[in-house]
Amino acid sequence: MLGKFQKSELRIEVKIKETVFRDCLLDVNKLKQWFFPLKFELEKNSPKQLSLGDTFSFYLGLIEIKNQVDFINNNCLRLILSGGIDGYQEWCWGDGWIQSRLEGISLLPLNLGQTLNLLRLKSFAHHLKD
Repeated sequence: MLGKFQKSELRIEVKIKETVFRDCLLDVNKLKQWFFPLKFELEKNSPKQLSLGDTFSFYLGLIEIKNQVDFINNNCLRLILSGGIDGYQEWCWGDGWIQSRLEGISLLPLNLGQTLNLLRLKSFAHHLKD
């Protein structure tokens, strides 16, 4: 893989229940909505919830980033990344906060992408809580 090793960890506090964050990250339809306008493709027959071993991809233009669910519980999701990013991303959440950790080798600016994803998720989750 070409690129350099990068890592980033971001945590924000926002008055949203942990169940809303859980739904945004594990419910496939909601995941597709907040990932928009990125092209999102699930490799299975569209399950309603992500589960261990599920794989999906999203595209930044022509760059494919493959994701495989490596770990999942009520407050954490870890994805193994390959393609445009070789590494992992971990999402953890609770009442009033969400955190994302991203490590990998890539030519892409991972910190910028992670920040934008976190802000999109925050905005989407904020609209759901009402």
